[in-house]
Order: sequence, then C-alpha cells, then structure tokens
Amino acid sequence: MQKYIVRGGRPLYGEVRISGAKNAAVAIIPAALLVDGVCRIENVPQISDVTVLLKILDRLGANIRFLNPTDVEIDCRGVRTTHVPQELAHKLRASYYLIGALLGRFGSAEVSMPGGCNFGGVRPIDQHVKGFAAMGADVREGDYIVANAKGGRMKGASVYLDVVSVGATMNIMMAASLAEGTTIIENAAKEPHIVDLANFLNSMGANIKGAGTDTIRVFGVDSLHGGTYAIIPDQIEAGTYMAAVAATGGEVLVRGIIPKHMDCITAKLQEMGVTVEEKDDTLLIRREGALSRTNVKTLPYPGFPTDMQPQITTVLALAQGTSIVTEGVWDNRYRYVGELMRMGAQIHVEGRTAIVEGVSHLKPATVQAFDLRAGAAMVVATLAAPGTSEITGVQYIERGYEDIVGKLRSLGADIQSVEYSDDEEFIQRQIG
Repeated sequence: MQKYIVRGGRPLYGEVRISGAKNAAVAIIPAALLVDGVCRIENVPQISDVTVLLKILDRLGANIRFLNPTDVEIDCRGVRTTHVPQELAHKLRASYYLIGALLGRFGSAEVSMPGGCNFGGVRPIDQHVKGFAAMGADVREGDYIVANAKGGRMKGASVYLDVVSVGATMNIMMAASLAEGTTIIENAAKEPHIVDLANFLNSMGANIKGAGTDTIRVFGVDSLHGGTYAIIPDQIEAGTYMAAVAATGGEVLVRGIIPKHMDCITAKLQEMGVTVEEKDDTLLIRREGALSRTNVKTLPYPGFPTDMQPQITTVLALAQGTSIVTEGVWDNRYRYVGELMRMGAQIHVEGRTAIVEGVSHLKPATVQAFDLRAGAAMVVATLAAPGTSEITGVQYIERGYEDIVGKLRSLGADIQSVEYSDDEEFIQRQIG
C-alpha cells in the first residue's frame, strides 16, 4: 500500500501542465466499442481508472496499443462478448458507460454493478435505466445489470431526465448513436465532458446535435468509422491546483487548459482574494494576502462543480470569517470534513450545508482519503499545514490525478509517496 508524506507550509511556485480530462476519458474509452475501426485517442490521462477501462476492453476482445504514454489506439472490431468481468467493473464508477456502449453496438450488455468512490451519498442509475427502457431495452438489476434491446437494436425515443445527470446523459447518448431513428434527451447535463464525448462520436461518424445545451438530439447511424481524437484538458485537475495555490500562497502558471471551462472556479477564488490572470490556454494563479470568506453552492455546469466542493471547502477553512458551502448535486458529500477537523478546521455540517469558520492555520495530522475528490482536499490541506502530515487511501487520488506527486514536487512542494502496511495505518490513526 502507498501513502503520501507531506511537509507542508510552503508556498507553491512554477508551472504545471494539465492532463486530459478524467471525466471525459472514462466515457470516450467505452465509446470506442461503438466504432467499426481503429480509434486513436490522444491526451489520455495516465490514471488508474483509464488503466482499468483499457483492461476491460482488452478482456472483451479489443486490441489496445499505446503509441506513447498519452496516446492509445483501440480497435474493437474483435469484441465478441458483452459480459464485463465483475472484478474489474467493481473498481470504478464509470463502468456503467459500458452498458450504453454495448447496447448501442450489440443490443445487449451484462455489466456488474459499478464500484468506484463512495462519498456518503446515494448515486443511483435509475435515469440511465429509464433512458434505455424508453429506447426499447429490457433492463434487469441485481449483482449484474443485464440489458437486452428488443429486436437486437436500440430504437430512437424521447427521454426526459427527471434530474440533470451527467452519467445518464452520456450513457443514453452512446446507446442512441447506432440506434434506429432519432433520440431526444431533454433536461440533459451540459458539462464540458459531455460535449467532448459528442465531439468524439461525431468525429467517428455519429450525428449528435445540441451537446452543451439542455436538449440533445442523436440521429442514429448504421455504423461509426475509425479516426483520431484528442481529449480536452481536465477542469477539475486544474481547479485542484488552483485551490492548492489559494491555500498555500505562491504563484503558479496552469498550462494547457480551456479558460472558459474554469470560469465558475475562477470567480469564487477571486471573491476570496486570489488573483487569477487569463491568457490563451493558461491561468496565472497568485495568492499573497489573507483569504476572504465567501459562499459556494454546487450546481450542474456552468455552476460550481460538485467535484471541486471538497477542495474549495478546504480553502475556505483558512479564510477569514464564516463561509457557507451548499451541496446542490448529491445528497451528502461531507465525509471528508472529519479529516479536516482533525487538522484543526472548524466546520459544522447540517444536511447538505457546511458552515465553515475560518482558522489562521491547519495543523499537521495523519488523514485518510475516502474518495477521489476528498483525497484531493487532503492534499490541499496537508500542503497548507506547517509540519509533517500523512495521507492514506491514496489509491483513490490516483484514480483521477496523473502524477500528482511529481507535479506538486515540480512546484516546490515537499511530498513523497512511500509504502506502508495496514498495521502501521491503524497505529498512526490511533495516535492521531
């Protein structure tokens, strides 16, 4: 097992380049199943979720070839099974995208219930199932999700999502790409990675209109052809480094991003007194003085992203005054708050709301990453806390952040990844 040892209290300086978007990659890779030819996917993040998905495609019969660490060729013409191995599907939440892709390609899918992060809230797939059923699929849920399209091919349909769901929007879009007829998705999510998936599919011959709006129209085609596509930069990775600079102080140039995607995060940091300067595909982040309080509510895009809620709450724990954070997407996403309180943060959670009383500094501690973004928050917190801290559960962090230790070290952070045992973790947490 691995853990991070962080000697915090140092401002960050330098440049960091952002990797491909995790939330786009974990949908685009399953979407390769729909393509009758070779897909070359570029700017693929080197994270464990991507590795697991590529292993799944390999087990299904796809031919996978890395051209370099971030560019991969995927040829799914040899896929002959729609049964996804349980031991791999359990490792990530995004395994549910395989249902839409397999239904679109073969008219059937058998995928184990998804795994991945559990941050305390209910994460149902009822909207996915609603869409598949509207398109003529019989879906049975148990240990496995077993879906079969009547007549062997999905049929176009109108689908109104009861809640704005990123996963359901993307899954239905994949299932509809090779369906017979036109599918209309209303109340669709509008996140950048939804647009990226639509652009990927369109570049392979799909006919999708309206991605990025609340109504998406998918005109089914008979087949998709191979091609080359580059994944967009990761909005949340960029936001996490921005939050780290806000918490520690310093000045960092964030390279290789789409500034428009960062507006919702930039605005909140500026309200807190952080300087953010935009130029082309970069943002310069600088924090010199004290942080000011503000209120944050997570909302579907273009609102403040729920995947940045733990990181911004950590920064607010160091701001002067009382801030209020409201989680507007999930029922609960505050499991990490107890870890911040071990470090001296003063946070009171009431349902979907966290009341954050700013403190002058955080103290070092041994803390645990309970999920991907909570783990990112622990990194931000330990970087800001003077002294030596330890983070366990870092396998969650590495699900979505490429080389986070190396990138932070290049900015002057004192952080290292070391091996440890379960017994050591138990003892350290009792001491802490």
